[in-house]
Amino acid sequence: MDRLALIKRNTEEIVTQEELERLLETKESPTAYVGYEPSGKIHMGHVLTVNKLIDLQNAGFEVTVLLADVHAYLNEKGTMEEVRKVADFNKECFIALGLEEGKTNFVYGSDYQLEPDYMLSVLKLARSTTLNRAKRSMDEVSRSADKPMVSQMVYPLMQAVDIAMLGVDVAVGGIDQRKIHMLAREGLPGLGYKAPICIHTPILLGLDGKKMSSSANNFISMDDSGKAVKKKINKAFCPEGDIVDNPVLALFKYHIMPRFEEITIHRPEKYGGDLHYAGYEELEAAFASKELHPMDLKAGATEYMNRILEPVREKM
Repeated sequence: MDRLALIKRNTEEIVTQEELERLLETKESPTAYVGYEPSGKIHMGHVLTVNKLIDLQNAGFEVTVLLADVHAYLNEKGTMEEVRKVADFNKECFIALGLEEGKTNFVYGSDYQLEPDYMLSVLKLARSTTLNRAKRSMDEVSRSADKPMVSQMVYPLMQAVDIAMLGVDVAVGGIDQRKIHMLAREGLPGLGYKAPICIHTPILLGLDGKKMSSSANNFISMDDSGKAVKKKINKAFCPEGDIVDNPVLALFKYHIMPRFEEITIHRPEKYGGDLHYAGYEELEAAFASKELHPMDLKAGATEYMNRILEPVREKM
């Protein structure tokens, strides 16, 4: 897979691809970052962006992970001490998932976000951002968008300034971060900073085929045991032959196939024996044709997801 294809795979949007191509042509070691608000369990939704950071590292990017403890505090996710503890735990999870500490720059927001230059930039951006724009930027990421606090309106301004202060070329995030990233692209040049290129990953459905939700517990999290992973996947929504919005197929497309060049679905000989797939397209075609049964797909997903999560369990 060539460099651009590696960067583009499993993305929802790149703003803009033309800018990305120019960056690859003109800069030997471009830079990228993701900011993670330490506000709860790391689950496979978060790991989409971890996977993309690994792709970027393999494409020659220098990668920064922002452990956004101040953001979590402003978004009412706990005291500074509580969110810092979660941030430390999240860092260990990211390392276990493949973002090697020596190759990845881990930064805590509190290391620089309380400095005068940073705060002055936030205030300058606040002067050119309407309250409605700030609120719209937070709608997708705040849990209390119906009754927002002033601190939550500061959140998107800080996230934009993070991009400038970290000096990165590319901001990576889920598509729910799009409004904040567009605020950064439009607002930072007025402060004398470059507009970032933005890479957005999709938002996946929960294992039940509905919106991923903590209350529904319809996702795989980093602290799930092997038995818990098996139980969740066995209960997952997975209609035979249906490849649209199939959360089990999504596990293969976004999490398993990027980490394993070839996979084997183990089956008893009386049911035809093992099946081998060299890429996601082959797997999807086999499922669509009903050559691959949902229970065999689920068994394969369980095996490979547990292989991915085992290093995290060892860290924990």
